[in-house]
Amino acid sequence: MIIRRRWPTRPAALLAALLTVAFAVLGGGLPAYADQPTAGPSAPTSTTEAPKVDLILDVSGSMGIQDIEGRSRISVAQQSIDEVIDALPPEAEFGIRTLGATYPVSDKTDGCKDTQVLYPVGRTDKVEAKTAVATLRPTGWTPIGLALRGAAQDLGTGQATRRIVLITDGEDDCSPPDPCDVARELAAQGTHLVVDTLGLAHDDQVRQQLLCIANATGGTYTDVHTQQQLSQRVQQLVTRSDTSYRATPADIAGADSCAGAPLLTPGVYADREKFAEHRFYRVSVKPGQELRASVSVTPDRAVAPDYGVLLRATDVGGQELVRGTDAGSGRTDVASTGLRWSAPGSVGATASPTASVAGVPATDPNTGQVVCLTVSNSFAGQPGVQADPGLPLELTVDVVAASPAPDGPALGLGRGWVMLLVLTGAGLVTGLLWGWVARWRIAVWRAN
Repeated sequence: MIIRRRWPTRPAALLAALLTVAFAVLGGGLPAYADQPTAGPSAPTSTTEAPKVDLILDVSGSMGIQDIEGRSRISVAQQSIDEVIDALPPEAEFGIRTLGATYPVSDKTDGCKDTQVLYPVGRTDKVEAKTAVATLRPTGWTPIGLALRGAAQDLGTGQATRRIVLITDGEDDCSPPDPCDVARELAAQGTHLVVDTLGLAHDDQVRQQLLCIANATGGTYTDVHTQQQLSQRVQQLVTRSDTSYRATPADIAGADSCAGAPLLTPGVYADREKFAEHRFYRVSVKPGQELRASVSVTPDRAVAPDYGVLLRATDVGGQELVRGTDAGSGRTDVASTGLRWSAPGSVGATASPTASVAGVPATDPNTGQVVCLTVSNSFAGQPGVQADPGLPLELTVDVVAASPAPDGPALGLGRGWVMLLVLTGAGLVTGLLWGWVARWRIAVWRAN
């Protein structure tokens, strides 16, 4: 019995001890995994200015027509606006402008100038705003062009995106100015102004004009059929403004080749890309650093069902380093993809070239390797859809410390033939020891 009390350690424990010794001999310890990479160069500080939304409501005479679930268009719009106001967060910068609310149809001269602030853009007193909306009655004409200009003035200037939400049941019957021309004029000012349009009447001419307005500014068009649809869509647009544009991307213009592409630092950038176009940008990545980039392309107009987005990183000679892709079929709000690439910097790695290609230096003045980022898309517009301006594109660039790759037994099991030999040897020794102990145990048991 005394001999049995001295029975040696079990095989599993013995194997664990042998493996520990083997790792110690090889200079290891337990496998170590890299922590979260440390932050690279800090991105440019982006604005925290609150986005602003101005809602333009058509109060022309035709808004009295009762053809939405047996109710008048104006009553449906008023209920939807009330629901949106109730859901506004306290910090929301929200306002309401009307068109056609004052002068009757018999007075076209004044009626075609009839657009005014119903509730100023700013922090919202919900009771006061809803009371103002409740007083509206269908009255006059539809000066959409002038209302768009007025709303742009209501929103002011700044770096945060301004959003105009236009609710109407007809096309502009007071031009000039033509509302499409006004939308292009506002887009050309570069004031981060987006116009979303919602149509309450299902007429081809109205639809084309509202599509034109939305497309010119990178906004969206919605054909409204029910009160619930109108409420949900307006609420979605207001929420999108509040959540998506607090950090305003910096405007950038990509080039049609790497040679003329802008050199970017870590940050978020906004650009526009036409159908099936390629846009080029450059980023400097030093040895020991990792490039992380992502891109989102928004089909803000009617597009063909099959599409794809490609983000490629190449050297200045065009040699591909890595790529990210996204593709699909059917309606989508956005197509996104990303990539990661580490610059050569480990022992034995080939040094970055120093010669220039097509006038583009392979390294920047800080000795970092120049990487060309190419954004491509395979979106195609449906018949009648304008190609200009291009689709909204958002590019995010970051450069961080590269994650160390596993490089031997100390950084992971089963990596390399050395560890395979260690495990094989450890198993063989354990088997021999276990066989010898078993035979010794039997012999002692027989002797007793």
